[in-house]
Formats: sequence, structure tokens, C-alpha cells
Amino acid sequence: MNHSDLLAKAPSLAAGMAAADHSPDTQLTQTRHRAALVASWHIAPGSTVLELGCGQGDMTAVLAEAVGPTGRVVAVDVAAPSYGAPVMLGESAARLTAGPLGPRIDFRFGTDVLDPSVDFPESTFDHVVLTHCSWYFTSLGQLRDTLARVRPWARQLRFTEWDLTPATDDQFAHLLAVLIQGQTEAAGSHGDGNVRTPFSREHLLRLLPEAGWTADSSEPVDTEGLQDGDWEIAASLELMGSDERLAALPQPVRQLLQSQTDVLRALAKPHGNRALAGYTVTAH
Repeated sequence: MNHSDLLAKAPSLAAGMAAADHSPDTQLTQTRHRAALVASWHIAPGSTVLELGCGQGDMTAVLAEAVGPTGRVVAVDVAAPSYGAPVMLGESAARLTAGPLGPRIDFRFGTDVLDPSVDFPESTFDHVVLTHCSWYFTSLGQLRDTLARVRPWARQLRFTEWDLTPATDDQFAHLLAVLIQGQTEAAGSHGDGNVRTPFSREHLLRLLPEAGWTADSSEPVDTEGLQDGDWEIAASLELMGSDERLAALPQPVRQLLQSQTDVLRALAKPHGNRALAGYTVTAH
């Protein structure tokens, strides 16, 4: 399926998501972003795909559309079906499973591929996909081990994440919000936010060979219009207002983060903050 075909399908795919009941415009923006990604990867009809960190299925739906009725998407997430707001993961998965894409999707929540009980025969999948989920990992070591674990199962890796290097001045607020959350986690005060281990594109490229992958290409990804900058800024300000999370930090770290939060408040707009750019890496 080519770029224009998938993008043309984006409105119907977005409308089929449970989150569209709450924020239809937001869901459409997120779905269009993922449709453009999948189109650029040239995933052929009939392909088998292992998706790690599937969440509510934003990318799952697009992948299922791309692989067609003869393809298959195994969508895995360590979170329980009850995780997520305003829509729980299980609720969103149930909506997708009940729809026309359902027969192509196998959701597996509460599943850690590092668990020895989770296994697939060699080259079961044409592609393994991670999309805006790698910063959820608790450490780079865990990410490396995960990429190494799935290496025998899939022929190709399709990876997308935010790029820590701002391309424009109005992306600095998103960057600062990401770093505040990452430093809080690194200092030992753990939460359940989207950002736990932020890392650079260059760091990923250094890590891939350790996990047995050879990078083929790395390209920038347009994120114009995505709302994630606003979301992460709000999450950081909420975090820095949490006495419980701050109390778990060493005083020098707490003071550093409080100063960074002062800068974030000065930089951030009430809404419409521009998200960082993204990047995509393909590997074999």
C-alpha cells in the first residue's frame, strides 16, 4: 500500500479508535502521523508484524490496514488491559478487535518479551516495530536486551522515536520537559509517565549492533501538528508539583530540576507547543 492510499485511510482508521470518542481531532492527527510512517516503510500486504509497546493500538490499526486481510499483527505491551486514560488499553483493543481489522490483530497485554515463556520460532515475523515507545523502557540495558531478544524472530526492524536535538527554538520546551522527566527517573523517583529513559538518535545507533542489528537507514520524521509537546510539558509541571515524587530525590537533583522547571514555565505556551522532531531507523 502506497503513501497516498494509507493517508486516505487515516480518517476511517482514526474513527475506529475508542479514543476518537473523546478527542476525534487529536486521534486523526496521531493516526495520520503513523500512516505516513508505515507508508515510508513499504510494509507489503501479507506481511507478519510484531509490534512492541502497542499501547492503545494507534499504530496497530495502521499496521493492520497495511498488511491486509492475509497479514497478521501481533501487538504486545507490558501494561495491563486496565492501564490508560481516558481510554483503557483493553477497551481500545476490544473496539479494534470487534471491527473489520480485528481478524488481523492479536493483542497480548501484560506481556514482556524478556520473559522466557514468551517465544516465537526464528523468522516468524517480517518486521518488528517500535513506535514512540522506547522511552518507556526503564533503562537502555532493558531496551538493548529487548532488541536482542526479538532479533531472531524478525527479519527487519522499524523504529521511530522523538529526536532529542531541537530543530527550532520553539521545540526547546518539549525537550526540557522530556529531560526533567528523564532526570527524575534516573535519580530514582519512579512514576508511570511516558518518559522514563530518553536517549538520542545517536545513542540508539550505537546500541543496535550490541543487540545484533545492522542499521540500513535513519531519516527525519515530520511531527508538525502532533500534541505530544503539550502533553509532556503538562506531565513535567504536574511531576514537579508532586511533593511525594520530589521528596524521593536527592536535594541537589531536586534543586536542579526546580530551576529547570522555572525555565520550562518561561518557555512554554499555555497550549500549542511545538513537538520535537522525530526520526525513523530501519535495520536488519
